[in-house]
Amino acid sequence: MMQTPNVAAIHDISGYGRCSLTVALPILSVMGVQCTVLPTAYLSAHTAFPDFTFLDLTQELKKTMVHWQKLGLRFDAVYSGFLASVDQIDIVSDFIKTFRKPDGLAVVDPVMGDDGCRYTTYTDEMCAATRRLVESADVITPNLTEAAFLLDVAYDALPTDKAGLAELAKVLSGDGRRSVVLTGASDGADTIGAVVYDRDSQTVDFVLTDRIPGQYCGTGDVFSSVLTGGLVRGKTLVEAAQVAARFVRDCAARTYCKEKPLQESVDFEPLLYTIAADKL
Repeated sequence: MMQTPNVAAIHDISGYGRCSLTVALPILSVMGVQCTVLPTAYLSAHTAFPDFTFLDLTQELKKTMVHWQKLGLRFDAVYSGFLASVDQIDIVSDFIKTFRKPDGLAVVDPVMGDDGCRYTTYTDEMCAATRRLVESADVITPNLTEAAFLLDVAYDALPTDKAGLAELAKVLSGDGRRSVVLTGASDGADTIGAVVYDRDSQTVDFVLTDRIPGQYCGTGDVFSSVLTGGLVRGKTLVEAAQVAARFVRDCAARTYCKEKPLQESVDFEPLLYTIAADKL
């Protein structure tokens, strides 16, 4: 019987709106993965809502790391997302070195923005620090906006054709040092998904599904959480990306049909059974 993998999820808690830890925890749990949480900040609602409160938990990160070192904790994967400060980004780099098992994974979702715009809480200094953080990663999961920030190029200058997107994923890999799952990619108006560069095979694959109308908050967190769960459950990078893409599509389709407010993110909870551990 497979031992239950343990993933350290380093994300914020948004009290309202499905994203970050309120997405990662249930998804990883249903996939048969123990999710150990390290909150980076508390927000009353995610950043697409106006006038949200914001509590930086940097000092708690430091104290938690001291305690976990005393407990001798090590993780099969470290999975980071939304970070609240430059200090936190540097802390996560140290966390990966300290707490990742020798054969473990570091999955970094370089959360910085979307649709060509930076999130309101992110600064130039934080973007620069995130470029340093991805050097510690085994797998990164940027969207196209974040790819532009990582490479310090204009969003409008990014390629849109398959050959250009494949080359973009290779560039993001840092000469093959890390695998890349570039989300939000497409080969036309009717598809959406990801470009997958696997550093082990040095191959590029496109994982695409049909596009559901609308812009849905939090789908990047859903995708990266399913991807991480699939990886620690033994799936290849492409297989894990396929599971993640299908799940996001199904959740978006359900949300669209139910006419749910898109700002609240995808209505994923009723579909969790489709990615349960016994179905992987």
